[in-house]
Amino acid sequence: MKLASFSTDGRASIGAVTGKELLDLTLAWPSLMGGDAGPPPTTLVDLLSRPGVLPRLSASISGASAALIRTHQIPLSSVSLHAPLAQCGKLICVASNYTAHIVEAGQQAPLDKHAYTPWLFLKPVTSIIGHGAPIHIPRSGQAIDWEVELAAVIGRTGKHIPVDQALRYVDGYTIVNDVSERRFKVSPDRVAREWDKFFDWQHGKWFDGFAPMGPFLVTADEIPDPQNLRLELRLNGSVRQHGSTASMIYSIAELVSFASSIMTLQPGDVIATGTPQGVGSATGEFLRPGDTIECEVQMLDVLANPVRAEDELAL
Repeated sequence: MKLASFSTDGRASIGAVTGKELLDLTLAWPSLMGGDAGPPPTTLVDLLSRPGVLPRLSASISGASAALIRTHQIPLSSVSLHAPLAQCGKLICVASNYTAHIVEAGQQAPLDKHAYTPWLFLKPVTSIIGHGAPIHIPRSGQAIDWEVELAAVIGRTGKHIPVDQALRYVDGYTIVNDVSERRFKVSPDRVAREWDKFFDWQHGKWFDGFAPMGPFLVTADEIPDPQNLRLELRLNGSVRQHGSTASMIYSIAELVSFASSIMTLQPGDVIATGTPQGVGSATGEFLRPGDTIECEVQMLDVLANPVRAEDELAL
């Protein structure tokens, strides 16, 4: 299934995408799922938190009458899409998970990944925006960069998950653009400390709107091999990043397992798995107001966002 978070006529809902139509699951829930399925979910986090609901929902949609589908179906073009997991508990990101990206950053790629561990960091939920929402360049912004990433969506609570069981905890996939300020602006009067460079790198990840996500959540049963998906990022129609998830240093299963050794993973958590080569900092080209950025991952559609100045943000 391809699932969406959206609003229409001021009402928040979730839906199943079929071509150019959207089945409003929140409205169709009682008729579709029966009286024992609980109240209609209004968020995908709520949906994922219900054990076993995705296979049942898929079967119910397949077996639903044409009349029921027509009654609750609306054109996809008539709704406002939101980030599928805007209410996620954790947005976990992975740094330096593609060798070519490490090399373009002027760093030494690991010769033996088993001698190291993945590098994880978190982004706040205020950084998450949906398809079509503008990326606002902060007033202090100097070098705003892009990073197209495949993101795994957790569907079961887990801790200390073995690698060979890890994909059982992934209910679906989406796209995340890990937008980054590469030259975080600090006070000219700051006294330098040993860890300033590291924390400035992190601060540059945390601005509002710096994690576009979407446009949809595609359930894991639709993705036969998440380690063999093409990724591409286009800036104003021109390709800037092109790669494959086959080039990840740490696989999705390894990342899920490692993350669960540190923190309990819960339904709706998102793990953005790193980016291939082609980021702006490698060439000195960065985002500017008026740009349009498109992130595409094979089988997951295209996440597109315009770029605006922060002063255009309506507060």
